[in-house]
Amino acid sequence: MDKQQQTKQTLAFIGSYADAKNPGVYTAQFDAETGSLALTHNVTGLQNPTFLAVDAANWRLYALGEGVGAEGQKCGAASAYSIQPETGELSLLNQENTLPATTCHIQLDNMNQVVMVTSYHGGMVGLSPIKADGHLGTSADIQQHHGASLLPVQDRPRAHSVFVDRANRFIGACDLGLDKIILYKLDLAAKRLIPHGEVSVTPGSGPRHFAFHPSYKYGYVINELGSTVTAFSYDEEQGKLTEIQTIPTLPASYDGENGCADIHVSPDGRYLYGSNRGHDSIVVYAIDNQTGKLSVVEHAPTLGKHPRNFGISPDGRFVLVANKDSDNIVSFARDETTGKLVPTGSVLEMSQPVCIKFLPVQ
Repeated sequence: MDKQQQTKQTLAFIGSYADAKNPGVYTAQFDAETGSLALTHNVTGLQNPTFLAVDAANWRLYALGEGVGAEGQKCGAASAYSIQPETGELSLLNQENTLPATTCHIQLDNMNQVVMVTSYHGGMVGLSPIKADGHLGTSADIQQHHGASLLPVQDRPRAHSVFVDRANRFIGACDLGLDKIILYKLDLAAKRLIPHGEVSVTPGSGPRHFAFHPSYKYGYVINELGSTVTAFSYDEEQGKLTEIQTIPTLPASYDGENGCADIHVSPDGRYLYGSNRGHDSIVVYAIDNQTGKLSVVEHAPTLGKHPRNFGISPDGRFVLVANKDSDNIVSFARDETTGKLVPTGSVLEMSQPVCIKFLPVQ
């Protein structure tokens, strides 16, 4: 296989902060040999399409956006696109309002039957069905969170993200305002989120994003306000998280401002990665597969400002970091033995990148 063919094997889609008049969602070719990105297409018409979800099986993409509610207020919306397999070009299928407040995260279930969204400002999560042709249906369920926690920013619920377990039975909703991960049973037949339980983290932590381990019964939440990661054991049958460890994301020598953002487990399940905004680094942890506990490997500078999110390539060889405030995506080679990150020298300049999703081309 020549290099040109190799390059075309993986597409990448990038969500960003953008005005609806300007490009907001981008398609790129990802070079699996060098770790570089080359932009090929973009779409306009979306207000702040920061987060994306890709249905690889059916060549569809779902993007956040903003809509207008019945009373003229800003609300959450999502857009469905078909993906052209050869080029990655996106074609709009439809757009639907999702929540009565603006949204910050979007997630598909593992069967690609529903879209789930969260609202930081509204403190709620919602579910919308996906029709057989990929179009979004009208919102089918909304779950409002209640309560508060320790810090001034935690004076109300602030749902930040939802993540699905391996069995597609339960989802965890990270609520930064409540210092809780709220668990729901996913009822695909009824298109409902059924309240199931919750687990608290240390007050003032501010849980933001969560990652289930791909092979073992563990889960990890990155805490935005506390600059920590909390590790859990996970009972897949009962849908129950039990804390086993909380560990800092920052070196002990750092005393500046910081807010954590994204978290991912490597495809091989050996390492965990989290982003620090302020320290502007990716913290790398080794995962003890016997216990689920973490140990720090390194803090790798992101070579940019405000690493809001990042993506690990499907083969696990590269980590691409979206530095929002320096308007670039920096590519790092991932040492699969040590977990450490080494800059490849590839930097893609673009406006306020946030979310990176990969789609291997079969």
